[in-house]
Amino acid sequence: MKPTRIRLLVALVVIAAAAGWGIAKVVDAYASRSLPVPWTAPVVMTVLAIAITLWARGTRARLARRPGTTPMDPLLAARSAALALAGSRTGAVVAGLYAGIALAFAPRWDVLPVRERVILAAATVVASGATTAASLWLERVCRIPPGPSGEGKA
Repeated sequence: MKPTRIRLLVALVVIAAAAGWGIAKVVDAYASRSLPVPWTAPVVMTVLAIAITLWARGTRARLARRPGTTPMDPLLAARSAALALAGSRTGAVVAGLYAGIALAFAPRWDVLPVRERVILAAATVVASGATTAASLWLERVCRIPPGPSGEGKA
């Protein structure tokens, strides 16, 4: 597996933001109502960020073979790296989607229900950014250090 490139994550955010903005505008124009933003979205992304952070912390300790920890099975380390890849991309897409929704609703900030949706969308963007950051940290923890002859480079 190749490490995640920031360029890819930025592209995902931009594409998802355009999609979120477009979806919010289409629903607003043709459904005669505003796109709902669930209060559970920032909660779920925050829980996911915390879980991945704790997993990365435990993985780092196990891979470093700190006292009181059991060594990590290589297959579990590979699965953790796959989780990190999925988490970083998911966080970027969700952040972009809700950023687009927030941008679509921002011009009507003076209306209370719209203001609440913008605040929820912004909170989801922040929580999704935390999920992406935690996933990038987990990916970094799971990298194989280069050996004496240069093998093992990620």
